[in-house]
Amino acid sequence: MSALTARLRNLRLTHADRLPFGLLVGWLLAMISLPIARWMLGDEATPVALSVGVIFQVAVGMAFLAQRWSALRVALTAVIVVSVGWAVEWIGHQTGFPFGFYSYTERLQPQLGGVPLLIPLAWLMMLPPAWAVAFSITQPLAEKPFLRRAVFIAVSALAFTAWDLFLDPLLVSWGFWRWQEVGVYFGIPLSNYGGWLFSSALMTALTVPRTDLPRRPFLFLYAATWFFMTGGLTLFWDLAGAGIVGSAAMSCLLLAALWLGQERKT
Repeated sequence: MSALTARLRNLRLTHADRLPFGLLVGWLLAMISLPIARWMLGDEATPVALSVGVIFQVAVGMAFLAQRWSALRVALTAVIVVSVGWAVEWIGHQTGFPFGFYSYTERLQPQLGGVPLLIPLAWLMMLPPAWAVAFSITQPLAEKPFLRRAVFIAVSALAFTAWDLFLDPLLVSWGFWRWQEVGVYFGIPLSNYGGWLFSSALMTALTVPRTDLPRRPFLFLYAATWFFMTGGLTLFWDLAGAGIVGSAAMSCLLLAALWLGQERKT
């Protein structure tokens, strides 16, 4: 009985764990509520429901980072990612580099320089989960730090861009932005994915996350995002083709991360 009591005590959430866990529950509820909100309240509810989900996931990620990193490091990482995210989006819709020519509609508000402020937050939302995938996949290169860092940047960019195989077809169908020319991937030009690879690699190189990233919660966030996006596109939003492709890409990276990273779990 004493052993069982001790185990139950170990399962209790500490004060430091309660905030990220509570935010995580809030994010899961927000993701579950998104299709319900669209069904009950109509398309006009979509920007608000989407914004709530993004804000919750950003908060979850920052809370988990704060368990391992100093407040200064968390804040600096957030500032770099959000600033670079806004800059590449502003340059992108002004010049066509690096994504191709597109423009935002008025549906997502507020905007700064024609870029919805939610968009840079979305970059911050998914980069740490992509980093966790990359850290796990590059685990076998632990004894070769220079090579591991280079491969880590490349893999994190792939893990991040795989998410956009879901995202761009979905949000274009919802009217949040428009492409000047219809592309070959469910209406999205392939240049967009080159831009995502470049931009996410740049942000990762600038922030230089170290191996003290809490991988388990971020791998869960990556897996949960894969689950919700796969279900949403294939079951609710009539984008089964993009759902299947995005699901295959994210699941391959996730399975590789779980397999290669099993030697050292953090």
